[in-house]
Amino acid sequence: MVSPGNTVFAGVKAVFFDFMGTCLDWHSSIVKALPQRIPHASRAELALAWRQAFFDDIHTRFEKGLPSEDIDAAHARLLAHLLGSDPRFSAIELDEQEQAAVVQGWHHMSAWPDVAEGLQRLRSRYEVLVLANGTTRLQLDLAGSSGLGFDLLLSSQLLGNTKPDPKIYLKALDLVRVKPNESVMVAAHAYDSRAAKAVGMRTVYIQRTTEDPQESMDRIRAEVDVFIDGRDATAPDGLGKVASLLGA
Repeated sequence: MVSPGNTVFAGVKAVFFDFMGTCLDWHSSIVKALPQRIPHASRAELALAWRQAFFDDIHTRFEKGLPSEDIDAAHARLLAHLLGSDPRFSAIELDEQEQAAVVQGWHHMSAWPDVAEGLQRLRSRYEVLVLANGTTRLQLDLAGSSGLGFDLLLSSQLLGNTKPDPKIYLKALDLVRVKPNESVMVAAHAYDSRAAKAVGMRTVYIQRTTEDPQESMDRIRAEVDVFIDGRDATAPDGLGKVASLLGA
């Protein structure tokens, strides 16, 4: 058994990661995928609004007990809605082919600079897995485009539930035969950390510049086992700190 650098992680066998936002810089990737004729500031604002609309949609569907939707279909629907009804983006015109191409942009992303080395260190000591909403195809494409290596990719499509439903965390743990208190959930989303903690998992929150703009960081600090400021993804206190705390 590995002796972690922080006793809160004693007995841990597996480390689960959220993918987009936590490990991947989706914002820069989507800004780049949008047509370059659109001013950079408008592309940046649209990307942020699109991502927030996706999160709002997930939570609305979850609260209403609706089944999850294919992530590409959801992204396409929400983009069309933003372009057609949000006055902030009334000057942006994308034809059907361009919209389809931008939706595929969510399949090709770069990792935050602190992630690859931290993952490599963790994988030398622990099972390291993705547990994220989306399709298996999306996760395969993201792992390939980012160059990140995991022991297993677990999608909401594969597990039949969507985060933050507690059943998705419990099913993932059951599949790999790990108890909740033998696992860590690493995420840059408070709803993810809260749901994981509620089923008994240890929690690490990494603050990223693109995530949780409406959340109180003070509240999150009080909720999770470890809070890491990863806004400067080139600093050593990003994912490398998670590896250090886990003795890797």
